Amino acid sequence: MRQKKLCGRQKRRYCVRTTDSRHDQPIAPNRLAYWPAPTGPDQVWVADITYVPTAQGWLYVAAILDLYSRRIVGWAASERIDTALVLGAWSRALCHRQPPTGLLFHTDRGVQYASLQHRQALELEQAIASMSRQGNCYDNAVMEAFWSTLKLELVYRQEQGFATRAQARAALFEYIDVFYNRQRLHSALAYRTPADFERANN
Repeated sequence: MRQKKLCGRQKRRYCVRTTDSRHDQPIAPNRLAYWPAPTGPDQVWVADITYVPTAQGWLYVAAILDLYSRRIVGWAASERIDTALVLGAWSRALCHRQPPTGLLFHTDRGVQYASLQHRQALELEQAIASMSRQGNCYDNAVMEAFWSTLKLELVYRQEQGFATRAQARAALFEYIDVFYNRQRLHSALAYRTPADFERANN
């Protein structure tokens, strides 16, 4: 790399607050800390929110990741960081998957995930809520790692940035649904894609 004058891409600091845990809504315990490791898909889902800058302003992105296969099973994007955003990702996940009763759904303590509407959506599917400890990103490390990968491989490679939120949405679709889930190899999956890993183990 030195001979070719190459250097590793550096991580950038986040500057936008996406988690507001200063609310009076119920907080679920960190059940993921003692939950058995998943042995198949749709047993444990983890979720979080990030942001993508565009010339039109921030585009907030909520995603849900299957902890077994690392597949993104649902995601949504909006100019508003509200409960509708996370419910959009949840609805999209349910359109593609049929999780059984007892699905563990782990998030941070953000007001979007603690809201009555979100809690009711989980209860309707008989999913079990789990939340990270306050201010502890390591409790949702796999989801945080996905965001880091997405930023490094997609967002930070846009030299001119995204001109519009629509452009960013299109790029996110191409990255998540086409590349990440179906083409990108994962070391944690013995260098298989999430889609291939699920097919090989079901």
